[in-house]
Amino acid sequence: MIQINNLDFGYHKTPVFQNISLKFQPGNIYGLLGENGVGKTTLFKLICGLLKPQQGTCTIDDLNSFERQPQMLQDVCLLTDEFEVPSARKMSPAKYFNSILPFYPKADVNNFLSLMVELEVDPNRNFREMSFGQQKKSMIAISMALNTRYLLLDEPTNGLDIPSKSGFRSILSKRINEDTTIIISTHQVKDVENLIDPIIILTQDAVLLNATTQRITEKLTFSYDSSAKLEALFSEQRPGGCLNVCINTDGSESEVDIEALFNTVLRNSSKIKSLFNE
Repeated sequence: MIQINNLDFGYHKTPVFQNISLKFQPGNIYGLLGENGVGKTTLFKLICGLLKPQQGTCTIDDLNSFERQPQMLQDVCLLTDEFEVPSARKMSPAKYFNSILPFYPKADVNNFLSLMVELEVDPNRNFREMSFGQQKKSMIAISMALNTRYLLLDEPTNGLDIPSKSGFRSILSKRINEDTTIIISTHQVKDVENLIDPIIILTQDAVLLNATTQRITEKLTFSYDSSAKLEALFSEQRPGGCLNVCINTDGSESEVDIEALFNTVLRNSSKIKSLFNE
């Protein structure tokens, strides 16, 4: 389990997090959402021990992240949005994967090759000869085939075309199990909205929402109507009607629209925090 307790962090005199606490439990694909600059990538770096909390703690399986002990590092993989492929002239995904095998005892070469086939990338082609999308798919396959218990993906669908996004969703759904924790930070919520649960929404120095989709629909309703409702916390005109997000007062069932949820939370932060703390 990843556990963050009363954590403070900032750059120079600019605070990013103040007294935040979060738990990431196995068996889930978490969606980490927030506007640009709220600290999603910073949180990933804190979890991996690449940054040190100024106050509070961040642990993985009770190990201090910043100490970066080998037994922790072999079970954590971070794929950043601004990844760099190996710079060696004749380095292919297959060669790179084999080069890091000693650091990841659960890595599976056959799984890697299978993922590359599914994502339609040649594992023996040099990185330098690939498009950005092919490089991205290669790094996704490598990250997943390492079989770490903790997988952190920062904007994983950026740079992927529509068929590749479908392939990503397919392999991601197969990757989760009761021992695995996956955290996805993304602005492209439509690419993963049927996979992420629970949903965490961050703002500057605060966690506005941390809830499962079941709890979200217990508290809020998402409905398409002919016009905006007066009682709606958020309304948006869409083709064929108006999407309204309201407080669920009668136990009605609905499906979460993550984009609408995000806007609802940002515009009604105090009310949402009060509603979900009941």
